[in-house]
Amino acid sequence: MTLRDKTAAKLSSKAGEFKIYRFDTLEKETGLSLSRVPYSIRILLETALRNVDNYVLEDKDVLSLASYNPKKVPEGEFPFKPGRVVLQDFTGVPCVVDLAALRNAMVRMKGDPSRINPLVRVDLVIDHSVQVDYFGTGDALKKNMELEFERNQERYEFLKWGQQAFDNFGVVPPGAGIVHQVNMEYLAGVVLTRNGEAFPDSLVGTDSHTTMINGIGVVGWGVGGIEAEAVMLGQPLYMLVPEVIGFKLKGRMPEGATATDLVLTVTQMLRKRGVVEKFVEFFGPGLSNLSLTDRATIANMAPEYGATTGYFPVDTETLNYLKKTGRSDAQIDLVERYFKEQGMFRTDSSPDPEYTDVLELDLSTVEPSLAGPKRPQDRIPMKELKKTWQGLMTKTVKEGGYDLAGKTETVAKIENGYKSDLRHGDVVIAAITSCTNTSNPAVLIGAGLVAKKAVEKGLTTKPFVKTSLAPGSRVVTDYLEKAGLSPYLDQLGFQTVGYGCTTCIGNSGPLPDPVVKAINDGTLVVSAVLSGNRNFEGRISPHVKANFLASPPLVVAYAIAGTVNIDFTSEPIGKDKGGNDVYLKDIWPTNKEIEDAVGTSVLPEMFTERYGNVREMNDMWNAIAAPAGNIYSFNDKSTYVQEPPFFMDMSLDIPSLKNIEKARVLVKVGDSITTDHISPAGSIAENSPAGKYLMDNGVTKKDFNQYGARRGNDRVMTRGTFANVRLRNQLVEKEGGYTRHLPSNEEMFIYDASLKYKADNVPLIVLAGAEYGTGSSRDWAAKGTFLLGVKAVIAKSFERIHRSNLVGMGVLPLVFVDGQTHESLGLTGEEVFSIEGLSDDIKPRAVLTVKAEGKDGVKTFQAMCRLDNQVEIDYYKNGGILQTVLRNFLKSK
Repeated sequence: MTLRDKTAAKLSSKAGEFKIYRFDTLEKETGLSLSRVPYSIRILLETALRNVDNYVLEDKDVLSLASYNPKKVPEGEFPFKPGRVVLQDFTGVPCVVDLAALRNAMVRMKGDPSRINPLVRVDLVIDHSVQVDYFGTGDALKKNMELEFERNQERYEFLKWGQQAFDNFGVVPPGAGIVHQVNMEYLAGVVLTRNGEAFPDSLVGTDSHTTMINGIGVVGWGVGGIEAEAVMLGQPLYMLVPEVIGFKLKGRMPEGATATDLVLTVTQMLRKRGVVEKFVEFFGPGLSNLSLTDRATIANMAPEYGATTGYFPVDTETLNYLKKTGRSDAQIDLVERYFKEQGMFRTDSSPDPEYTDVLELDLSTVEPSLAGPKRPQDRIPMKELKKTWQGLMTKTVKEGGYDLAGKTETVAKIENGYKSDLRHGDVVIAAITSCTNTSNPAVLIGAGLVAKKAVEKGLTTKPFVKTSLAPGSRVVTDYLEKAGLSPYLDQLGFQTVGYGCTTCIGNSGPLPDPVVKAINDGTLVVSAVLSGNRNFEGRISPHVKANFLASPPLVVAYAIAGTVNIDFTSEPIGKDKGGNDVYLKDIWPTNKEIEDAVGTSVLPEMFTERYGNVREMNDMWNAIAAPAGNIYSFNDKSTYVQEPPFFMDMSLDIPSLKNIEKARVLVKVGDSITTDHISPAGSIAENSPAGKYLMDNGVTKKDFNQYGARRGNDRVMTRGTFANVRLRNQLVEKEGGYTRHLPSNEEMFIYDASLKYKADNVPLIVLAGAEYGTGSSRDWAAKGTFLLGVKAVIAKSFERIHRSNLVGMGVLPLVFVDGQTHESLGLTGEEVFSIEGLSDDIKPRAVLTVKAEGKDGVKTFQAMCRLDNQVEIDYYKNGGILQTVLRNFLKSK
């Protein structure tokens, strides 16, 4: 009898009677106490206990987690079987493309294509395709959505095909909201039921900010689309059991501070501590002083502080949130009964679990802050922003500055129906955007109150600022209107531009031509202020070098001031109708004003009404005619959806592993290279390989759309890999997607060089620094790398998701050992590399020998192979996760 059998019991609730697997029985059977185990690990423990089958999961896996020691975590991989998968459309389209391609491959290889089907619930929310083309007008929402459908008709037809072709696959259409907010407000159950069993909700999602769901007590995190597809197809997600860092909160937030200021503080602290590949779990008396949406704000930015999760246990506030968002009484009762029965319902008297390490923050010390200008962990107290900005102006590029000594007073002229000067530091984009903050009524109503007070004093936004409001769900509009705040936001130019992820992911749309001309004429370093979670170089706009994250109320304030070169604590934000100075404190709402407005304006019926018909609410979506059938007929002429080459000419036999010999360096980069630098994102340049491909296929510049919208076409995406305008490939002197082809020394686009290497059968590698692959969980950062012919990436360290994605595509991740880097080894990137020690009996984390032959002889060094477990070795041998799954399906037919 397994532990699963021994712990099975019945739970009665208003939702019905369900089988559960009791922790108190497990404690009696094992003699172990689970109260000391972190809550997040207990969720993993339940998935192991419930899924024991003596094949994928055994009693020993349960015991390993039940005896969890935070100071010495269990070794070896753990097979996690999440309850569901969430996709957004940028990452979701290639997932569905791969599933369609797998079905085609099954047909070619005489298998049953109907076996390629999601085996767990999958929800795809279309939220990443809307772009801010129109702004500052009452019809901006309508016009942007019309453009969205015009640009993405083919993608949407394909997704509608997928909706009817695959079981367990549902689509939330455009215009409903941001995937993470829809997930939290609607999709999440906190407790799921399936086949008569009740169990804690858990998931993986193809967006790194899937972690926002941790705020509601659901364990989930972002994975690459490649891993998500494997989970969809019934494969466990193999992971190392994580260390858990406890983050103790005490006290209460002070007057004037927001949840955004709190999360920027938390992000700075945790990045400094170093929590990559770790769980973070929040505890302490301060939890009871945080609303659930404040918790979700903190959980959302787990990727920015580097953690796998930022988990908040289920407690009374969780139940209150479920009530506020219109969940049924039966579901709320099930959640309460389940977590209390399992001893996982947190109260102020609950014993604190044991953690690997503990950080502590007194909430009363949080102060208004921004983060930037290039990284979300670089927090700047608002009172110090002007001083910091002026320092950045004169610091060298190597020091993180803009090297503008002697040029700080440069002025350019704008004429755009108005006349204005434009200077360094002026704000040209002010966007209330992204899942981090638009899920939080307190900061959005706070922004509305700032707008109201500003309008009443006669303040306006500067004319050169591109303003936008992109709510995370339709409910936001409902409560802003209920509070009477929408008209004031409208008057300041913050009309709703769309319900989706806009400026934060680079969908800020074009700046007005006269503004761009002024920026170029003056070679100006201008700014964006956005309520997002990402501000990496080249992400927000190709014309904006300085990007600052801030709360929605501060976004409104900086749009009025028109510059970041200001100290709001001592300088006026503007003048009132009588010509008197107005300071930020004069228009800033009190915490009580915000709380009162939230209390009277955010109502449960808003959620039940908006989500009651969410899958049919968009008439434009409903009108799309989509193909039917189980097999998708790819159109060779399509520039949006193409069958990828991953499974073409694939055999049932697994080739033997061999050393990588005589490889050349395609790209050599330093630290903190993000997936934004690697993966195609944002606008497509006309003179780029991707732009030339589109024009060669009859697509005009105005119809290029963006890379994210074309993720279903490998021909576009491969050409756009490493094409970021801010990429600094050390093999060339200029920024952008360029390299030197060796040994010819000819400078060219990275894609063009890859073709020349491929023609000569030359394998390629990438040399990188620390934190390679930081940022969004973009599977195309790995897919594109693979399709360029890169066989290995040698880095100082990897961000978690990107390393997994590389393995999932059959690209070998290696890390330098003994603190070495490509700089310390004196590698120029001009050498010829060989990687030795690759064979079929390779072990996890094996140390391989790398030889680099250059002009001065051969340099030999060691590198650890970051295939972390036997399963990853199998994936690598097969050429990737999906190839592994396909071969397994075919061999078991």
